Amino acid sequence: MAGDENPQPANAVEALERLGRLSLRELSMDSLLQTVADLSRAVLPGRPETSVTLLVRDKPTLMASTGQLAVDLDERQYERDHGPCLHAARSGEVTEVADTRTDPRWRDYLSRAVERGCLSSLSIPLRIDEDHQVSGALNIYARDADAFDEDSRSAATRFGPYAAVAAGNLYAYQSARDMADNLQRALESRAVIDQAKGVLVERYKITPDQAFQLLAQASMHANRKVRDIADHLVHTGEFPLR
Repeated sequence: MAGDENPQPANAVEALERLGRLSLRELSMDSLLQTVADLSRAVLPGRPETSVTLLVRDKPTLMASTGQLAVDLDERQYERDHGPCLHAARSGEVTEVADTRTDPRWRDYLSRAVERGCLSSLSIPLRIDEDHQVSGALNIYARDADAFDEDSRSAATRFGPYAAVAAGNLYAYQSARDMADNLQRALESRAVIDQAKGVLVERYKITPDQAFQLLAQASMHANRKVRDIADHLVHTGEFPLR
C-alpha cells in the first residue's frame, strides 16, 4: 500500500473507508485478504504484524500475512494445535493476550512469542458460514505489551467482516474449482470404463452388466482401481481376468 498513489492511511477510519471503496472486481480474494492485513497493520498500535487464518473442517491455513513474525507465530500454533489465533477461530471469541510474558494460557506457544519479540496479541474471529465448517481469525501480533485499548480493539473488530467476506468467497471459489476438477475426473473415468465394457462385451459376448462385474473382479484381484484396469484394457487390449 506504499507509494504516492496509495499512501498509508492516517487512522483506522481512513483505512476502513479505503476498504469500503474497494471492489471485488478490482482485487482477487487473496489480494483483498492481503489488503486487509496490510491496512490493519498500518493503523493498529504496537508496531504489529498481522495475518488472516482460515480453518476448514478445523484444519488451519494461513491465508495472508504482513511479515515473518506473523507467519512464525501462526505456524507455531498450528503445530501445537492451540493458541489465541486458533481459540478465536474455533470459539468465535475475541482473544487478547495483554502480555505474553505473564499470561498463563498456552505457555509453550507464548514462550516462543516472547522469543520472537511479540509481547501482546489480538485475534478477531471471522464469521464465515453458519454450519461452522469454515471459520477464521484476523490476528494482530504487537511488539509492545498492553498494546491494545478500547479504540484499537473496536477498529480491529471492524476489519473482521472484510476479511470474513474475502476468506469465505475464496474458500467457496476453491471448493467450486475442486468440485469441477473432481467432476471432470469422474466423467473421464466413466468414459474409459464404458469403453472397456464395450471391449469385453464384444470379446466375450456378454452383457454390459456382466462386463462391469468382470472389471470389478479384476480390480479386486489386482488391487487396482476399476478405472486403471479399464484404461489398461482400452489402450493395450490386455485383460488380467479370464
